[in-house]
Amino acid sequence: MSFNLENITRENVKGLKPYSSARDEYISDGSGMVFLDANENPFDNGVNRYPDPQQRSLKSVLAEQKKIDSKNILLGNGSDEVLDLLFRAFCEPKVDNIITLPPTYGMYKVLAGVNTVENREVLLTKNFQPDVDSILNKIDECTKLIFICSPNNPTGNSFNENSISKLLDNFNGLVVIDEAYIDFSGKKSWISRLCDFPNLIVTQTLSKAYGMAGIRLGICLASEEITVILNKIKPPYNVNELTQAHALKRVSNVLRIKSEVAEILEQKNILLKMLPKIRYVKKIYPSDANFLLVKVDDANKRYRQLLEGRVIVRNRSTQPLCKNTLRFTIGTPEENIKLVSTLKNIR
Repeated sequence: MSFNLENITRENVKGLKPYSSARDEYISDGSGMVFLDANENPFDNGVNRYPDPQQRSLKSVLAEQKKIDSKNILLGNGSDEVLDLLFRAFCEPKVDNIITLPPTYGMYKVLAGVNTVENREVLLTKNFQPDVDSILNKIDECTKLIFICSPNNPTGNSFNENSISKLLDNFNGLVVIDEAYIDFSGKKSWISRLCDFPNLIVTQTLSKAYGMAGIRLGICLASEEITVILNKIKPPYNVNELTQAHALKRVSNVLRIKSEVAEILEQKNILLKMLPKIRYVKKIYPSDANFLLVKVDDANKRYRQLLEGRVIVRNRSTQPLCKNTLRFTIGTPEENIKLVSTLKNIR
């Protein structure tokens, strides 16, 4: 199918002239200029100046690490802002629709509701894979976005590459692949396929493997044509100075991040050996993420008992295909020992 970004961009966005901030008009080169252009407080306290609206230093490091051009990167106040920008750029309220694949990340549905966009749900198969034929049958001329979370939350598994490729080849809208957990997976990121599919968008986050959930920074990786549109509508200073500085320092410490990811994966393997010994654990689903979805005899009961033992997990039993399941995030060795000990000792 022939994809044309112009055809799916909202009319009001096409003609929109983005707000030009003081820091867009003049980019500091660090040469001690006198800044009297942005009505800032002149007394230096580390955060008295507006941040770089394009986060150039941080994007440069991320671009090098991900082997992509900075022009293909847009940063947001968490991935949720990135996802919301996609709705506001490409989905006409009360007209257009999106497709999601439950069980999946709940914010896709929430953002559809916030933006008054119909959410068409197509359940995953029993093996937690996309039902491609059913998805394609749900598509009409008003379908603008398909959200794919891979590795998927809450199931933990990655989706079949051929299934995703088929959707990209047969859909004239945008396919958004949410790779929040890709750093824990042995699978290759879809970033490497951006040049192959003009309708592909990849989102990632610094909240998981990078360990920076508290600073809220999400990443959108797409064609320059797409990032230009999103930059039109994003707030000018959506990523603050403290977030940019902390993220730049952290992402530059590649060895530390790799070490932490390796330890998390090692701890996951330990849990995979220990959890089957728990008498009421019925099944552990395959996971490419930093968590395990575990089927138990009575999830509501076991959740309450774990809570009484001061261990907080996520009860996913309300999600489709996830009856009597608990989701265990991989913690530190001490936290995982506490989890297993509590599981063994509850009635």
